[in-house]
Amino acid sequence: MQLLSRDDPNGAFRRGQTRTILAIDDSRTSLNAIGQQLSQAGYLVVLCESGGEALDLLAARGFDLVLCDLMMPGMSGLSVLHEIRSGRETADLPVIVVTGNNDAHSAVDVFKAGADDFVAKPFTFDVLAARIERVIARARRIAELKRSNATLDARIAARAMELGEARAALAETRADRLRLIASLQTLNDRVDALSGTSVA
Repeated sequence: MQLLSRDDPNGAFRRGQTRTILAIDDSRTSLNAIGQQLSQAGYLVVLCESGGEALDLLAARGFDLVLCDLMMPGMSGLSVLHEIRSGRETADLPVIVVTGNNDAHSAVDVFKAGADDFVAKPFTFDVLAARIERVIARARRIAELKRSNATLDARIAARAMELGEARAALAETRADRLRLIASLQTLNDRVDALSGTSVA
C-alpha cells in the first residue's frame, strides 16, 4: 500500500474537500502513473496491488471512490467489485473499472456487477479525471438525497406518533364524555324517581 497526495490549488482541494481514491492494479508501473496524476489533480490516493489488500483497506477506512483494474491475478477486479457491492458499508461506494479489454462483453459484465463506470485502456488522464469527478458528484447527490429521505422518514414517523397520541387522547375524552352523560342520566332518573315518590 502506498499513499500519495499533493495540495494542488487547481485540483480537488480548491473545491473545499479532499477526496480519497483507492487505486487497485497489479501493475506497479500503471499504479504509480495513475497515482501521481491523481495526486497532482488534488486527490488523496491510496495505492494497492491486489484485490485482497484492497478489501482490507476498504474495511479499515472510508474512500470516496475505487479505481480498479479488471484483470488481476488472484482476485480479479470483477471479484473485488462483487465483494464491494455485497458489503453493507460499501454497497454504494462509487467504483470505476479500468481495463485493457475494450470489448462490449467486459463492459456488460462490469456494469451488471454494479460498476459506476468503465474506462478502457489506453485512455487520456483528462477523460479519466472527468469521469471520476462525475461519478463522485453523482454519489454525493445520491447520499444527500438518502439523508433527506431519512430525515423525512423520521419526521413522518414522529408525526404518526403524534397523531396516534392525539387519537388516543380524543378517544379517552369521548369515553369520559359518554361516562359523564351516563352518570347525568342516572342522576336524572334518580331525581325523577324521588320526585315521583314525594308527590305520592
